[in-house]
Amino acid sequence: MSRTVTNENALPAGHPQVKPPRVGVLLVNLGTPQAATAPAVRTYLAQFLSDPRVVEIPRLVWWPILHGIILRTRPAKSAHAYAQVWTAEGSPLAAITAAQARALQSRMGDAVMVDWAMRYGQPAIAERVAAMKQAGCERILICPMYPQYSGATTASVMDALGDGLRAMRWQPAIRTLPPYYDDPAHIEALVQDLSRQLSALAFTPQVMVLSFHGMPRRTLELGDPYHCHCRKTARLVEEALAPRFPGLRIETAFQSRFGRAQWLEPSTETVLAQEAAKGTRSLVIAAPGFAADCVETLEELAIRGREVFAHAGGDDFAVLECLNAGEAGMAMLETLVRRELQGWI
Repeated sequence: MSRTVTNENALPAGHPQVKPPRVGVLLVNLGTPQAATAPAVRTYLAQFLSDPRVVEIPRLVWWPILHGIILRTRPAKSAHAYAQVWTAEGSPLAAITAAQARALQSRMGDAVMVDWAMRYGQPAIAERVAAMKQAGCERILICPMYPQYSGATTASVMDALGDGLRAMRWQPAIRTLPPYYDDPAHIEALVQDLSRQLSALAFTPQVMVLSFHGMPRRTLELGDPYHCHCRKTARLVEEALAPRFPGLRIETAFQSRFGRAQWLEPSTETVLAQEAAKGTRSLVIAAPGFAADCVETLEELAIRGREVFAHAGGDDFAVLECLNAGEAGMAMLETLVRRELQGWI
């Protein structure tokens, strides 16, 4: 008697194709407008400044200010800033984040699928997570590219991720990269890269300002660890650089102040003006809170910061690059990602 052998793993007729299971890594940065124009900036700012994680003011109070004043006046000014740093590849932040994803993919090989997204603007987190799941990624490591944790950055990424997952019937398993502000791999990468750039300068700086993105002081009082994370990064970098550059004094400051509320102190602009006024003639700035160069480093620091320093009497001035997709930064990122993927690959 003949016997029919069946494949228990065979899919029934008409069953949707199922991709082989993969592991994904999604790099996420803050965001950027799609073009250096006032309408594009207005769209971006409307999304960014509507996030209650970013502006912790009751909506009934904030909405008239946002839509009646800010979105009518700020886009043109911000578009001018973006236009000064826009590249052939578009936004510097988007171009560098894409380059970081490509470099990490090359380092990781076929073990994982690497992609990137923005919290505000495009490509959106939910869109890329859905695409990765469609490509077979049943396990995804989300990497907020913020060394220091803040509710306005890291937590907001998780909010957007949750919104995306809420719309998915078949969700992937998720892991998230912890803040790495004091991770030895991060500090070593910063020190290695900053040392390389300092040694290549055409002048010997007297002072280096470590400039972090500012936050309202109220966030510290409410329990946000961001200020403490920034201060620890700065202290560890200063301690590691001291033996290599014994004549370099290092100061910490906070940039990008907005509105009338009290912000974290001291202000970067204030520090630049005060240093020049008291006789500092050569100064460099580094921004160890940014994983990639963006309008805040390329325009606010490199252009406006230079103007403030020069106007107050300073001479030699330079802004050092962020880790970007350079060797030191990518080696660090690979180390962090491989650590978090243990047991998955």
